[in-house]
Amino acid sequence: MRILFISATRLGDAVLSTGLLAHIARRHPNSRVTVACGALPAPLFEACPNREETIVLKKQRFHRHWFKLWRTVVGTRWDMVVDLRDSAVSRTVRARERFIYTKRIDRKNHKVAQLARVMKLDDVPAPTLWFTAQQIEQAALFCPKNESSRILGIGPTANWIGKTWPAERFVELVRRLTAPEGIFPGAPVAVFAAPGEEAPARLVLESVPADRRIDVIAKADPGTVAAVLARCAFYVGNDSGLMHTAAAAGVPTLGLFGPTDDREYGPWGDHCAVVRTPESREELTGFPGYEPKTLDRSLMESLTVEAVLEAASRLSIRSAP
Repeated sequence: MRILFISATRLGDAVLSTGLLAHIARRHPNSRVTVACGALPAPLFEACPNREETIVLKKQRFHRHWFKLWRTVVGTRWDMVVDLRDSAVSRTVRARERFIYTKRIDRKNHKVAQLARVMKLDDVPAPTLWFTAQQIEQAALFCPKNESSRILGIGPTANWIGKTWPAERFVELVRRLTAPEGIFPGAPVAVFAAPGEEAPARLVLESVPADRRIDVIAKADPGTVAAVLARCAFYVGNDSGLMHTAAAAGVPTLGLFGPTDDREYGPWGDHCAVVRTPESREELTGFPGYEPKTLDRSLMESLTVEAVLEAASRLSIRSAP
């Protein structure tokens, strides 16, 4: 059975799509899956069950990347096409079944539930990650050799300043979480950030005693980073692809939200929770002259360290083995 799975270019959306791939692997264990996705999330699919090939989409002018994909896949008679990009490709190749993420999908639900509706599933398959042996080996090099160490993962950055909690607040949060009386006393702290987001992440990392620092700031591909996240005991971070990766790895994950919609993009799973600003998304973004592309400040200032600590404590108790 030949399956074409067209996923996202952004890390977070690609992670959220993995639940459908897990469902396909369970339902069609002998299938041969071709994944088309952006270059950034491609390593996440390397160990995906039944993956035969990954086609990397590199954006080109005049949508030429879609034409290039079409030329690559049009010669195959597909048994199933799953298109989460609503592209023309899925409509112009030969396929016995087509599942396409269209405008008809109700955007009021969580993104994971939206994706389940694409394939008309009653049960919502949770995002799932798989790791290659190399990714696992490389991840181990980042972490303490003491397997009993409970690593605290921190994601202090995001791809938009508006949804980035101030780095100074993360510094205080980490100090209190790892204090002798904290939830994770003396825990090693892994700080994660993508290339281009190093500065605020370094501020947080350098606040941690040198013998407890784990530097995962623009250090590896997303597949290896995901394998490092999977070794964490707990994760706190902004609304980002890293947050979704931590949640998909099964790590108790606390997502910090303000000007983005946690109802649609909160970390998925019973092992996850959200803490947000007192103001709604609409209140934070409804001021005169608001323009996301030119915004030069955080809209998360009203979220206090105390509120995040309380939410972390509740999630820690709830997710305790």
